[in-house]
Amino acid sequence: LLNTKAKMAAIVLEARDINMAAENIRREQAQLDDIEKVDEEMELAPLSAQQLSGGKCELRSVNIPPHRMTPLKTHWMEIYSPIVEHLNLQIRINVKRKVVQLRTSSVTNDSGAIQKAADFVRAFMLGFEIRDAIAILRLDDLYIDSFEIKDVKTLQGEHMSRAIGRVAGQGGKTKFTIENATKTRIVLADSFIHILGSFSNIKVAKSAIVRLLRGSPPGKVYSQMRAVASRMKDRY
Repeated sequence: LLNTKAKMAAIVLEARDINMAAENIRREQAQLDDIEKVDEEMELAPLSAQQLSGGKCELRSVNIPPHRMTPLKTHWMEIYSPIVEHLNLQIRINVKRKVVQLRTSSVTNDSGAIQKAADFVRAFMLGFEIRDAIAILRLDDLYIDSFEIKDVKTLQGEHMSRAIGRVAGQGGKTKFTIENATKTRIVLADSFIHILGSFSNIKVAKSAIVRLLRGSPPGKVYSQMRAVASRMKDRY
């Protein structure tokens, strides 16, 4: 009888141990479920540009050509506002060094913002209008291609002036035609030509300009350019 009671007591204790172990397992599982739920619901805040660069401020400087200092001061707020308010960067004119200085801050979220801002300011310095240059801040696939006329053809004096005139056209008509057909913007600055647009569109515009500089008739250049632009439009 005693042996039977002992066995019964042992069975009861074993059942209690099993129940306790099962309860512990359930609690641990519930804790794990809670942790997983928190992990799923928790959204990590994106790192700022300053954090991505190891806590250091990134700096960029853009040179101010002498003839662009006055336009820069005139249009300063149009340049300042999008850079400070939308890109959360710091900007100032260093009159002594004749540069525009850009810097990231603790609230700069986009790591590519400072390069975009530098390209925007540089476009203005090259002679592009604000309304055209500001597209660099909004779109990711815009670039500036600059080249010198002598890289295409060696010209001097009146020959250089005539070549520039061929690209510009009477009243700027030729330049506007190329811009509209290729969706680019072009600046003629002495012996330099600057083109703003996407990579493929710049290629078409530059090809048309090069042909004009080499003496091709404008009518022939227009037709070839429009044919290429049309093929590109159908392709994309």
